[in-house]
Amino acid sequence: MTAPLELRPRRLVRTARVAAGLIVVVFVVVAIALGRSGSGPVRPGQLRFGLPDQLAMVGLGLLAAGAVLLFTRPRVLADRDGVLVRNVLGETRLPWQVVTAVRLDDGAPWASLDLADDDQLAVMALQTNDGQHAVDGVLALRRLLADSREPRDPTS
Repeated sequence: MTAPLELRPRRLVRTARVAAGLIVVVFVVVAIALGRSGSGPVRPGQLRFGLPDQLAMVGLGLLAAGAVLLFTRPRVLADRDGVLVRNVLGETRLPWQVVTAVRLDDGAPWASLDLADDDQLAVMALQTNDGQHAVDGVLALRRLLADSREPRDPTS
């Protein structure tokens, strides 16, 4: 019997965290620069930025960083009973009975599940740019799929 499995992308999570941090830093620097642009006498046509403008700039940076951090959400939780696929927006819980195959096609950005109704479900947690980690994850999901097809021992 195969143990429960949790898979997450590696490179995407690191990249999103770094990008979110950089976005916040850039927006804070811009907010500080806005505050300094308002010193001295006001000339005609010159804009003056105050504390509310600076706070708004920091807030926009935090919102942008939050949007980037949505890319850290993808995850797969699987056991013998089924699989939970969480992508950037939304999650889907499926019993293995509706899954016909776990695929990682050449040129595809991530793995996918083939479903019994001829549909496909993207598995963004297994990204091809993670290399062997993605291959190992697909193989582990395939083992769970195969285990789910085996008859269960009612005494265990």
